[in-house]
Amino acid sequence: MQPPEYRHVMTGPYPSESAKTKAVFPLSSGTRSSGWGAQLVSNENNVLNISILSPANAPIGRYTLGIQISAQGSASTQNLGTFILLFNPWLQADAVFMNNQAEREEYVQEDAGIIFVGSANRIGMIGWNFGQFEEGILNICLAVLDNSLNFRRDPATDVARRSDPKYVGRVLSAMINGNDDNGVISGNWSGSYPGGRDPRNWNGSVEILKEWQRSGFRPVRYGQCWVFAGTLNTVLRSFGIPSRVITNFNSAHDTDGNLSVDVYYDPMGRPMDKGSDSVWNFHVWNEAWFVRTDLGPSYNGWQVLDATPQERSQGVFQCGPASVIALREGNVDWDFDMPFIFAEVNADRITWIYNASNGTMKKNSSDSHTIGRYISTKAVGSNSRMDVTEKYKYPEGSSQERRVFEKALGKMKPSASFGPTSVSMSARSERREDREPSISGKFKVTGILEVGKEVSLALILKNLTSDKKTVMVNMTAWTIVYNGTLVHEVWKDSITISLDPKEEIQHPVKISYAQYEKHLKADNMIRTTAVCQVTNEAEVVVERVVILDNPTLTLEVLDQAQVQKPVNVQMLFSNPLDEPVKDCVLMVEGSGLLLGSLKIDVPGLRPKERSRVRFEILPTRSGTKQLLADFSCNKFPAIKAMLSIDVAK
Repeated sequence: MQPPEYRHVMTGPYPSESAKTKAVFPLSSGTRSSGWGAQLVSNENNVLNISILSPANAPIGRYTLGIQISAQGSASTQNLGTFILLFNPWLQADAVFMNNQAEREEYVQEDAGIIFVGSANRIGMIGWNFGQFEEGILNICLAVLDNSLNFRRDPATDVARRSDPKYVGRVLSAMINGNDDNGVISGNWSGSYPGGRDPRNWNGSVEILKEWQRSGFRPVRYGQCWVFAGTLNTVLRSFGIPSRVITNFNSAHDTDGNLSVDVYYDPMGRPMDKGSDSVWNFHVWNEAWFVRTDLGPSYNGWQVLDATPQERSQGVFQCGPASVIALREGNVDWDFDMPFIFAEVNADRITWIYNASNGTMKKNSSDSHTIGRYISTKAVGSNSRMDVTEKYKYPEGSSQERRVFEKALGKMKPSASFGPTSVSMSARSERREDREPSISGKFKVTGILEVGKEVSLALILKNLTSDKKTVMVNMTAWTIVYNGTLVHEVWKDSITISLDPKEEIQHPVKISYAQYEKHLKADNMIRTTAVCQVTNEAEVVVERVVILDNPTLTLEVLDQAQVQKPVNVQMLFSNPLDEPVKDCVLMVEGSGLLLGSLKIDVPGLRPKERSRVRFEILPTRSGTKQLLADFSCNKFPAIKAMLSIDVAK
């Protein structure tokens, strides 16, 4: 008779059967219960081929597999090796199950993607290398969990809770930023990035995760929202949790929980750094796909996770998971961080004129339509933009949208609505009673928007009345970081304009390259403002953010791409300026196309000179792969290019 044999699996430093981090089970030839099991597949030449079966709700992570043999009253244990258990989106019983094959392919298997950036009136896109299948990345992702505050405080409980994707997602949202822990990325929105990399220079998550591991788990410098989101996406997909990157244009950062953000100007048209609310030109977060057993089946599906450190939640910079379906219904009193995310897409934008000389503050206007526009993600199977705004909110201005806003406002803590903008329940209907201004204004782009060229705009002013009007206009232009951080004033002007009844005029605004060159950041953003005053009337504030285009960076494949066969690629770049550029560096990466990343020093370029750089890549996997390049020099901090390459077997 054979001695009885048992298999055991264990995960974490304190494995226990009660916590489901340890299981002991016999080898069986028949069916198994819902727990762990082992089945004999074949037995030839003293070699046993055994299939291990795991329950759908087992904690993910690295397991030790062992065998226990008991004979004649004594037992011996032998370790057979380790394996890593992940969430399984192909399995219906798993909390992350995704039924649609094309979506699974995109949201779990796809290792490159697109992130939308820019502004609501000029949406741009960058490529991002997720690289979740690159060598060593899964191990680093597991190290992210093992460096968390929760694991360090109570490893046994933390490991046991790793069966729950909402727990894992929340921990990761805290760990991808380096604010409270040994997190992965250090955020910086100042426009100055000493001792680290300008966030716009990264091409993907692989280099960031590897650098974090190399440094002994010290936060990598520096990231901004899409860097946090791109990296979180890598970790989620590596664990088998379907995930995607979401961009919200005109994203509100409401710090006092009153569903409104306050924006301040002085009477000269200068934007003011007053108050802690802000409106970001765009903000990027993630959605992960899993069930919400805590909320009920109606709220399964996409859940918002945001790793960008904006506000503390339960004492830590973490955000989510928040059910997208629950956000649309205004259920802001549910878990997790619903009020903050609801405000990001729904808040009212309130403009104030603050006069420092006499300390007065006047409410200028209130806008309930500009926040939360063109919420975007990459489409399944293509690089086109898919708009998901209607998943987050009812159509702007509809009765359902107003009902949800009132419901959310009613659920918010009453103490949150003091501040300068206590939005009363009827605030949205009150607005129409404000006295209509007698003039309207807007900025129009009248020339090409390119770095190195003059910025040409026109301020269009229209008299809406049948009376003559005299308008005093104070204008400024500032370079900014995409989240609204003011960098430097680059232009200002004050004019007085007479408008005949119903007359419309165009006043040209010209900002030379010499004026903005030294203060423009990699964001390429300039914010122009005009405060227009008709005597004895309220000011009309006109503003516009313009984004300047970089010169084109072109990538070309010179050979047919094939697995394990070197391929030549060429980069072309022309210096458009009337001055030389120097300190030129080309960074290239692409999962399945080259191992790690390539850094090439490029010789400086004379005015109008063209550069051609050739380099070699070695594809390791077949299919359509994405090659990403970042070119930087002293005049252009981050020029991006991407190229899809079809690799033959």
